[in-house]
Formats: sequence, structure tokens, C-alpha cells
Amino acid sequence: MPEYGPFRHLSLAVDDGLATLTIDRPETHNALNAAAMCDLDRAFTEIEADDAVEAVVIEGAGDEAFSAGADLEEYAGPTEAHERIEKERQHERFRAPHDCSVPVIAKIDGYCIGGGLVLALHCDLRIASERSTFGLPTAAVGLLPTGGATRRLVDAVGESVAKELVFTAERIDADRAREVGLVTDAVPAATLDGRVDDLAASMRDVGREALGRAKRSINAAVAAPDPAAAREHEASLWWAQFESSERRERVESFLDGS
Repeated sequence: MPEYGPFRHLSLAVDDGLATLTIDRPETHNALNAAAMCDLDRAFTEIEADDAVEAVVIEGAGDEAFSAGADLEEYAGPTEAHERIEKERQHERFRAPHDCSVPVIAKIDGYCIGGGLVLALHCDLRIASERSTFGLPTAAVGLLPTGGATRRLVDAVGESVAKELVFTAERIDADRAREVGLVTDAVPAATLDGRVDDLAASMRDVGREALGRAKRSINAAVAAPDPAAAREHEASLWWAQFESSERRERVESFLDGS
């Protein structure tokens, strides 16, 4: 069995094809400092290298937060040129769940604020407990969203709601987050684990190659400059999957009723 890490501010465990990545800074409400973001990047590199992983869940340690955002101590004062380069690298690391070849679920229980919400927005699905709270209060500290957050936010909730969240720096509850499309689902805290486990199990029941190509197709469609480009990329992935042994075996199994 592969060994993962060690990490400074994350833990990574894989059980029966499901990788669980836990942000482990509960004393700071799992704030995402530079070290935690470096850990995140390394963790996804290790996940990609493990053929046994079929789905990923990201959660926060403790029972108060997924992540309350960036560690603001790292954003105080002027920034030197070399620090700017490192910050850009750190911001790019938010994309790791989006770029991962297998589905990634954000399991949100508690605060999901600032950088924590940016990370969740880059996950494929966001399942929250009803006691969770969301916001992008960057303007309140003289900043604006980064790490691809503005595009991901608009894709999730539309332009007007995205502007409302950013311009006002206000927080919203899980019911409103579900209503505007910020989260996939909001469930009672007592059922959060079961809801996420059921989703992950369903994903692991489908064709792995089909699922991976479907994720790539959807990601490309979102980023495509026009519908024709999206369709062209989709078609190339469809034919690759059609020619796969996975497709042949699964169609034959379905026709045989097994």
C-alpha cells in the first residue's frame, strides 16, 4: 500500500479507492497558508500517481470549518518581486482539484470563507452541512478574489450573485448557497458523511475511463471559446472512449443483464 506525505498541514488517506484529504489546521479554522497550499499541490500529485484512487473528498479538520480562508498574516505589508512569484504559484495551486483526473468532492461543515471557498469552487461537487457559512470577503481587507475564483464563482452562481457576494463581503447560509447554486446540496450535519459517501460510491460504480473523460470534456466545455470548439473536443473524447475495452465490456455486461 502506498505511503502518503508526510505533510505539514494536511493528512491524506486512501481506503477502497476513496482518497480523503483533510486540511489540518483546526486552531486557525483550517486557514490556507503557503505551507498548506504546497501540501495540497503535493497531495494531488501523489493522488494522480496512485491508480487505486477513484474519487477524492476534501474536508477540514475539527467541527467548525472547512476552511476560513487565507492566512492574512502572509498578506500584510509590501511584497517583493520574488514573493509575488511565489504568491502566483500559491494561487495556481487552488486549481489542483479541478485538474485532478478523478472527481473531487468538497465536504463542507462550518466556515467556508475566502480562500476556503475558492478551493471548494475548484472541486467538482460541493456538499455542505446546513450549519455551514459561505463568503468571499476579500474586499473587506482591501483585496479581490484570485486563484481563478471570479470565473469559477460566475460559472456557479451567475454574474449578479457573484458581484453581490464580492461587493458586499457578506456571508450567506447553506440554504441560500444551495438556492443560488454555490453548493450542490446542503444536508443536516448528522447526514453529511453519509451523503458524501453515497456520492463517492456512485462515482466508483461507473466506468472509470468514462468518468475521467467526462470530467475532461465538461472542464473543456466551460473553458471553450465557443460551442463548436467544445463540441469538437467532446467528440474526440467520445470516440476515444467508444474505442476503449471499458466501453465494450460494460455494454456487453449491460446487454447480458449482469
